[in-house]
Amino acid sequence: MPHSADRLRVLTYNIQVGIDTRRYRQYVTRSWRHVLPFLGRRDNLDQIATLLRDYDIVALQEIDAGSYRGAFLNQAQYLAERAGFPNWHLQVNRNYGPLARHGIAVLSRLPPTGIRECRLPGFLPGRGALLLSFGSTARPLHVLAVHLSLGQRSRLRQLRYLSRLAVHCKDLILLGDMNCPAWPLERHSGLIHAGLRVADTEGHSYPSWRPRRNLDHVLVSSSLKVHRAQVLDHPMSDHLPVSVELDLPPALAASLADTPQAA
Repeated sequence: MPHSADRLRVLTYNIQVGIDTRRYRQYVTRSWRHVLPFLGRRDNLDQIATLLRDYDIVALQEIDAGSYRGAFLNQAQYLAERAGFPNWHLQVNRNYGPLARHGIAVLSRLPPTGIRECRLPGFLPGRGALLLSFGSTARPLHVLAVHLSLGQRSRLRQLRYLSRLAVHCKDLILLGDMNCPAWPLERHSGLIHAGLRVADTEGHSYPSWRPRRNLDHVLVSSSLKVHRAQVLDHPMSDHLPVSVELDLPPALAASLADTPQAA
C-alpha cells in the first residue's frame, strides 16, 4: 500500500546498470564495467535499494535484466525484493543475449491492473516505454515510464507518440530520463494538449558529480497536485534521482485504496 491514502511518492532514477560514476574520465576508465562484472555493483544496488524504500512507485532506466556483466542478476527483481516492493515489471529494449540485457522497469507497492509495453519510434531501435494503470477502471491512475533518445529528431518523434497515449489518460504520471531539459517538454504542443506539466525541481540531475543539466523529469496531469519535487543527492550513477510527492484527488485516492492487494 502507499505510505499515505491521499499522497503518492514517486521517483525516477537512471541507475546506469549499477555503475557509480564520479568524473567524466570514468566513462573511459570504467567503460569495461558496462560489459564485465565487478565486485562493487551489488553494493551500489544495495545503496539504491535503501533509497527506494521510501517510495510508492519507482521508474528505473538503464537496468540490466540479467546478463554476464551483472553476474546474471535481474536488477529489477533484486531491487524490488531489497526495497520491499511486491510488484515490479521490466521491459528489455536492447537484448544482447548473455552479454547484456538493457531496459527499463517500474516498481510499485500497489498491484497494477494493466500493463502495456510500448516500442518508441526512432532512427535507432532500442527505446521503450511502460504504461501501467492502478486502481479501479472507473478512475485509474496511469504511470508512463520512459527513456528517450539522445538525438533531438528521434526524441521529438517519441514525444509525439507519448502525447497520443497521454491524451487518453485523465490521471497520468509521465516520468523518466527524457535526455532533454524541461523547456522543450513544457512547450510541446502534444503534452500541453494532454494536460501535462513538469514538476519543477529547481535542480539538475546530470552529471551526478556536478549537476548542470536537468535531463530527468516527472510530468503530471492537472488533477495531481505537486506537494514537493526535488533532485536528491544520491550519486550512485551518472544521474541523480528525481523525487516527487503528489496530493491525490479524493476520487483517485479512493480508487487506489479499493485495489485488491496481492496475497
